[in-house]
Amino acid sequence: MCQNSEPHILIHPRKGKRERLLPENGLLLVNPSEASSCHRRLQNDSGESRFLFNSQLTVARNANYFLAGPAIGAPMAVLCMEKCIALGAKKIILYGWCGAINPDLRIGDVVLPTMASSGEGTSRYYPLAVPAAPSGALRSHLAGIYAEHGVNVHSGSVWSTDAIYREDQRLLQELQERDGVIAVDMEYSALCSVACFRKIEFAAVLVVSDELWGASWRPGFSQERFLEQKERALSILLGHCESSMIEL
Repeated sequence: MCQNSEPHILIHPRKGKRERLLPENGLLLVNPSEASSCHRRLQNDSGESRFLFNSQLTVARNANYFLAGPAIGAPMAVLCMEKCIALGAKKIILYGWCGAINPDLRIGDVVLPTMASSGEGTSRYYPLAVPAAPSGALRSHLAGIYAEHGVNVHSGSVWSTDAIYREDQRLLQELQERDGVIAVDMEYSALCSVACFRKIEFAAVLVVSDELWGASWRPGFSQERFLEQKERALSILLGHCESSMIEL
């Protein structure tokens, strides 16, 4: 979608005169602690730090991929994605956490989402002819990478919300039973919508941090399995990026 086809839109994402293009491939991290450690990892390996609003942006030493984040919530995540696309990104992988609403999911499980269901307010500004979904080829490639490392991954629709303190048990149960939604996050549906609208490849890796399918909320942020699984899932993803980046 180019700005010439939407003359009524006032502000378009663009490359500034002094800004340099990014590699086509990149990772977008949601959480500040993980983003900070990954940026340090790239910068300690001679990666180049660049400006990205209130977030961070680092280009790997060999310029085969970039790392962006943190980006919590749909508006901030979309702001980062739009800028990265304007600077040349064509393939972006989201890494974050999610809450399980399907009883088959447990804390520490790895989810590669399929369809996106929006409970946030950003997606509706990116009209699509078909429901938002990730790149099937990129998602399948990620599944293959994790399978090679012996990591079992789960599939299903993810619902994104802007209001984590207003998650209604009745609504979550309805989403699970009616729409087959298996997990909840804050960014996935908006990023899916933008990726489809801008015609880039996008997929996500989410680790279950808490369970929402029982009678009460069960957080797992400090549980050993969650801590181990999130580090392992991210390490596998970074290792693949550093060795070859994902080629389709």
